Amino acid sequence: MTMTDDLYPSRVGGGEQIIPRLDPVIHGPAPSGESPLDRDQLDCYEQNGYLVFPDLLPELVEPLQADIQRLRTELRGREELVREPQGDGLRTIFNPCRFSPQIDGLFRHPKVLPMVRQLLGSDVYLMQSRVNNKPAFRGRSFAWHSDFETWHVEDGMPRMRALTAWLMLNENSHYNGPLYVIPGSHKLYVSCRGRTGEDNYKSSLRQQTLGVPEPDTMREILREREIHAITGKPGTLVIHECNLLHGSPDNISGDPRQVVMCVYNSVENKPVAPYGAARPRPAFLSSRDYTPAAVA
Repeated sequence: MTMTDDLYPSRVGGGEQIIPRLDPVIHGPAPSGESPLDRDQLDCYEQNGYLVFPDLLPELVEPLQADIQRLRTELRGREELVREPQGDGLRTIFNPCRFSPQIDGLFRHPKVLPMVRQLLGSDVYLMQSRVNNKPAFRGRSFAWHSDFETWHVEDGMPRMRALTAWLMLNENSHYNGPLYVIPGSHKLYVSCRGRTGEDNYKSSLRQQTLGVPEPDTMREILREREIHAITGKPGTLVIHECNLLHGSPDNISGDPRQVVMCVYNSVENKPVAPYGAARPRPAFLSSRDYTPAAVA
């Protein structure tokens, strides 16, 4: 892959810069009477880069929580369990769809998968799944970043034709480390400084430093944009676009925050060789199974 083939260069040396997005936000056709998302919802996603569906699947919360507790025990010692940057607290469980039919079924649910297909305009596959866990008082922050920047540089995702859907498993409040997003930031791309080291994921999953925009870049982006906190009750579903800048603060409250997430990539956007790393990350971070997801 030559540099001229890379539409979204990042971590290639030199200074950091903001460059325009070259891909559409919505890849599907105009909504019809049978479309799960209407025109207003599509316009909101186009403009802001995310959608929130309050109280969409509350009946799944308790079964999923119970299964995640099982995974914490059964997967102990595996690479899929990632600990906090300081201490031994659980930060993330990766690839839970492989080990949990309940979680896999959530992301093939008839209330979820058709919306994803509509936004991406094609069949999709489950590229990555994870549980993000922020225990009370001890859950640590996630720095500002674009998911696409990492997936492009380290996994070889060529274009911005992916998204993340996630379900709140307990209340996400302003105080327990909710997801912060910058509406409209998905229409820009931050080409970050630095170069990707060998097996960067082994440290970045605990605390990301590469692919994190610098303060001056963030000031420029926030000059005409605001930070929004995504809050809601258990059972709330959120969809956010792959290039939306987001992060989250420490959880300094007495309430835990846990969400279960899935990255969907278009089957027409299969990864190639990484654009800024020696080799792709392991399959538990970027699946090589491109089988189109079917509604459960």
